[in-house]
Amino acid sequence: MQTHFTLAQLADPDVKEAERIIRKCVHCGFCLATCPTYLELGNELDSPRGRIYLIKDMLEHDKPASAEVTLHIDRCLSCLSCATTCPSGVDYMHLVDRARVHIENTYKRPFADRLVRDVLALVLPYPGRFRMALAAARIARPLAPLFDAMGGPFRRLAAMLRLSSGPKRAPLASKPIVLPAVPKARVAILQGCAQSVLDPGINQATERLLARLGVEVVAIPDEGCCGALTHHMGRDDSARAFARRNIDAWTREIDGKGLDAILITTSGCGTVVKDYGHLFADDLTYAGRAKEIARRAKDISEFLATLDLPTKPSTGLAVAYHSACSLQHGQRVIAQPRQLLEKAGFALNEIPEGHICCGSAGTYNILHPDIADRLRDRKLKNIAKTGAPIIVTGNIGCITQLASGTETPVLHLVELLDWAYGGPRPTQLAPETTETRTTT
Repeated sequence: MQTHFTLAQLADPDVKEAERIIRKCVHCGFCLATCPTYLELGNELDSPRGRIYLIKDMLEHDKPASAEVTLHIDRCLSCLSCATTCPSGVDYMHLVDRARVHIENTYKRPFADRLVRDVLALVLPYPGRFRMALAAARIARPLAPLFDAMGGPFRRLAAMLRLSSGPKRAPLASKPIVLPAVPKARVAILQGCAQSVLDPGINQATERLLARLGVEVVAIPDEGCCGALTHHMGRDDSARAFARRNIDAWTREIDGKGLDAILITTSGCGTVVKDYGHLFADDLTYAGRAKEIARRAKDISEFLATLDLPTKPSTGLAVAYHSACSLQHGQRVIAQPRQLLEKAGFALNEIPEGHICCGSAGTYNILHPDIADRLRDRKLKNIAKTGAPIIVTGNIGCITQLASGTETPVLHLVELLDWAYGGPRPTQLAPETTETRTTT
């Protein structure tokens, strides 16, 4: 794509990077076929190609973001399916990130929109605040239909209340596990923010499984939100502050007793942590440390695949594996989760249109509930075609989104693997669902 940035504009490293990305786009339109919002809305401006045109015009002419440009950029899920499809290697992720920062800095949103975004930014990254807000939302959930009927910004409030309805999962009891004198590895697990409140059992299952495999898990003081939630709102300063805190915390442990890996069980967080090197590329203080943290960051499925888990007999259970966009498109981790499920004895039923987003996308299902609901229902229809009694994925956002529209159990990959390799049965699975499981 031809550009006309001035030399003065290109002196800004962010603009220079944006120009480089834009020039790679050759207008081929391959991205249209895999873009969820284009498939649902049919508007060229709600496709990656259309958004690139809007971003180019906005940045090239030093324009403040308009309401129209903001609408179409906001509608992007950042699922990155387009990046997987693109034959020219357009780095759409960093381009749309830059556009969001520009919007945040130059466009004054309507009051209701600002309020919702401020609340999300002030609550979700902080587990204590989020825990209180979630408890209040569960009490107020019967009001969701009323807010739906009121329409407009109240639809977002209704979406928040509906998404709060996930079951409260009691901690699963397990016997103490004695690690070998020399553990296979020493790792940290990102505790994060939203997942630690919505389903702490995911990381508990991860710790149980790793302990049985001879891996030492260490707690990291002062670690918290990875910055993804505010990063995708264009709030660059906030995202960097969260990231710096984690980089400092993990670096202290690396420089102390050492860490072989930083494991992440929420793939949306993993995509951002693995991008810390890019986020701090121009920061003389943090560039080196950020790059090192990104190098050690692994999705839990990536790390487990290196441990060569034993092959188990068939469990007699089929699962539908939903590959989170942040994992398959953002991190390009595709084969490992499937291989782990099959090795653990589960039959893997592939989901039609598996590359299309479920509509979660961080806070997207709150900020754009209508589109998110359409994508969720589309995904669940495709899952139903598999006939599998269990849905498995690797991201808490996807779990919450899918569970809001189905009675089929939705599990994290590691919860199923923990069970398959000697851990307790996940509480989401009814005994009649699992009675055919082979004892090993």
